[in-house]
Amino acid sequence: MAETPKDHVALELAMFEYDRLDPKRIQHFVKVHALTRTIALAEGMDPDQRYVVEAAALVHDIGIHESERVYGDSIGTHQEELGPKEARPMMERLGYAPEVVDRVCWLVAHHHHYAGAHDDDLQVLIEADMLVNVYEDSEDDVDARRRMAESLRERVFRTKTGLKLLEAQFI
Repeated sequence: MAETPKDHVALELAMFEYDRLDPKRIQHFVKVHALTRTIALAEGMDPDQRYVVEAAALVHDIGIHESERVYGDSIGTHQEELGPKEARPMMERLGYAPEVVDRVCWLVAHHHHYAGAHDDDLQVLIEADMLVNVYEDSEDDVDARRRMAESLRERVFRTKTGLKLLEAQFI
């Protein structure tokens, strides 16, 4: 891997500024990053791959603001379309190597492709995002969270750690 920042502190701080005064989005990417790291470490992911997927976790929803501006919504396909255009200049400015930026942008552009994710880094990102979304999308409805989690367990989750975290929280 070419020279790149040793950690993601500057990227995380840049995302705090990017999502300034939007605590819901900030809290979301912080939680997704933490769970991405946990799953990747527990699954024994290669350190270089883990480095990339952790960066992707921080910027995975960076397309939301642009999607709301351009399309008036934040649906996944619009986030995936517009997110890489937002993530790339931020990461380049912070000194990330081109191959890291390229892979992060690819992950951002595919993080709502739940069925048939064949890349380990994409699978980890999807599972971390879903773990957070199950709770955030149904905070006040325990039964809805359980039903959503059971459906995701069958259709989306493949890592042992992701399954364990899903079941520990919701099933």
